[in-house]
Amino acid sequence: MFPVKAALSHSLMSSASKNDPTSPRSTIMVVDDQPQNVKLVSDLLTVAMGYEVIEAESGYQALELLKKTVPDLILLDVLMPEQDGVETCKIIKENPTLTDIPIIFLSAADDKNLIVQALESGGVDYVTKPFSRAELLTRVRTHLALKKAHDSLKALAEDKDELLGILTHDLKNHLGGMQMSAQLLHDRLERHPTDDKCEHLVGNILLNTTQMLAFVKEFLANSLTERMIQFNAEPVNLAQAANQAVRQYQLAAERKEIEFVCQLNTPSSTIEADPTALKQVLDNLLSNAIKFSASGKKIFVSVSPMKGDCVECCIRDEGPGFTDEDKQHMFRRYARLTARPTAGEPSTGLGLSIVKKLVEAMHGHLLLDSTLGEGATFTVRLPKSRPTKRPNHELRP
Repeated sequence: MFPVKAALSHSLMSSASKNDPTSPRSTIMVVDDQPQNVKLVSDLLTVAMGYEVIEAESGYQALELLKKTVPDLILLDVLMPEQDGVETCKIIKENPTLTDIPIIFLSAADDKNLIVQALESGGVDYVTKPFSRAELLTRVRTHLALKKAHDSLKALAEDKDELLGILTHDLKNHLGGMQMSAQLLHDRLERHPTDDKCEHLVGNILLNTTQMLAFVKEFLANSLTERMIQFNAEPVNLAQAANQAVRQYQLAAERKEIEFVCQLNTPSSTIEADPTALKQVLDNLLSNAIKFSASGKKIFVSVSPMKGDCVECCIRDEGPGFTDEDKQHMFRRYARLTARPTAGEPSTGLGLSIVKKLVEAMHGHLLLDSTLGEGATFTVRLPKSRPTKRPNHELRP
């Protein structure tokens, strides 16, 4: 059961939820064999704090629901028939995809041995009934914040490992190629000042330096988006911005015999956005479409207003598309995808990460539709107007 011994006013809870950065995005699973208890806690979490709640009335039901969705935190009753909370917690922690979910035990039993068993099974906290609303919400907010910090550190560590891999492999190879070509060029020029093969060696040096510079530029751009950036929203015609971006990449497309097919004569395509950020988004998506398209293919660019308050720009290519595995991590920094540029162009794995950050900073959405072997469509969906309370948006890590 979930008896509550103290009540706080709804206005105070609403104020707390506004100051809690985790509440709009957090999902909590509540597990208890008494339906009235589940409803009581669910109402508290949703009404007072704005969390999303998944309800389960047994350990077995909770495990089935966890196959479909992964919550940010679990509130788990200890004393349940058939399969108690301790056993359920052990099963959850044995699953690699679920092991990082914080589990708070709730129980009327004040048995010290039971508390120890619960915590040793993988629980992060133990709340004894009866408890106050303020106590429960404080414990929930604390462990959500700890999980968010843990996830951020984990992602940072993974990014560090990926970056170190690039530094020790890719850049080493490029530098090695440059050094060898430069040495051969030096030796050959000493012996044969007019040797035509020098042109090939010079080409190798130019290719390797181009790839290194592309990585450095995108790495710096990504680092910039990780710091605090002030976005200045102003009216921007999305169709005109897309048309300008297409003209900028027209020559690069012609070199690969790629044709742009555009539908940009769109009325009512004015959005509120940062012009520089929007240009960087379109530049990245168009350059990627050219990189991964073979000679003779087409790239389709269109802008259209959506029902409601958005305008979207779609960029569709006829390239190799993406695998399901690619889709799971393609927006991570330094992601390595199965697709490769068709003409040896440099690809750092930073572009899509930057695009996603910039689009979301402008209160938009970046969507992907792709089937392996049938190309890919990236859709940038941006609002026609910015929220009135936040005319400027700060992009933070």
